[in-house]
Amino acid sequence: MPFTRNIELGRVALVNLAADPLYGKLVTIVDFVDMNRVLIDSPTIQRCVISLRRLALTSIVVDLKEEKSPSKETLAAALKAADVEGKWAASAWGKKIARQQARKNLTDFDRYKVMVARTKRSALIKKALA
Repeated sequence: MPFTRNIELGRVALVNLAADPLYGKLVTIVDFVDMNRVLIDSPTIQRCVISLRRLALTSIVVDLKEEKSPSKETLAAALKAADVEGKWAASAWGKKIARQQARKNLTDFDRYKVMVARTKRSALIKKALA
């Protein structure tokens, strides 16, 4: 199967290096610096240059009409028109990250309630199969 997630203008990527201050943010490639670095932008961050090694490409592409380095307003409008946040939230990757974030934010009592619910569910399944 050929590679389908090419590095292109308008490609949405996830910053995946934990040491990076932008870790976990969705960004859009708006220009190329060289073979290893790109210019990224998003409505929530300041435009900056980042190494491609720090990015994980998603399957989402925003139509920038082949415009290199679009303005913040143009990019925000293109992201809204493409419903990037909705597509990301509906994807398996986005759901997995949201689930991890929700579990990370649980309190001790919430973890206890999850454990009790899991135990009850397991008991019901064992009873039904027995």
